[in-house]
Amino acid sequence: MYKLLDRADRLVGFERAQAHCDIPCGIYDPITAQIAALTVVRMMDLMHGLAKNDDVAYQNSISRYVTIKEEHAEKVKHEIRVIWGDFIKPEHAEQFPELNGLVHKIMKLGSGARQTANRETGLALVDAVNQFAEIFWQIKGVATKKAKAPYAPALELVYPNL
Repeated sequence: MYKLLDRADRLVGFERAQAHCDIPCGIYDPITAQIAALTVVRMMDLMHGLAKNDDVAYQNSISRYVTIKEEHAEKVKHEIRVIWGDFIKPEHAEQFPELNGLVHKIMKLGSGARQTANRETGLALVDAVNQFAEIFWQIKGVATKKAKAPYAPALELVYPNL
């Protein structure tokens, strides 16, 4: 069947449909990256609060915290890359000249958060993702507000003011 359709395409030259993603839904929101960044800090806090010893329970907990921290740091990077690559247009980067540098900073901070358990790096990641969220919502023409997340580590996040 594939060969038949391929031959027909070569003969007729069907126009190809294109979209920026698999399903052009137009739904973008930095909140997933923001929550992932909060999770990074939360895992760092849990790691630092765990009483160090050599028993299996400690080893189990610390390995789980590290795994989740690294997965969420990578999730931050993925979510920001998708918005930056699929939603941000050249005119947005012109309007917000700090945007490309901010995305690069988030990528570096995400990597740093994976490599260490330094809470300051995690906090800087949350801050950078919040800055990105503010710009994102400005592009969309939506006012924002800042509020503490209702769960640990209860850091301030940028939300659309709907």
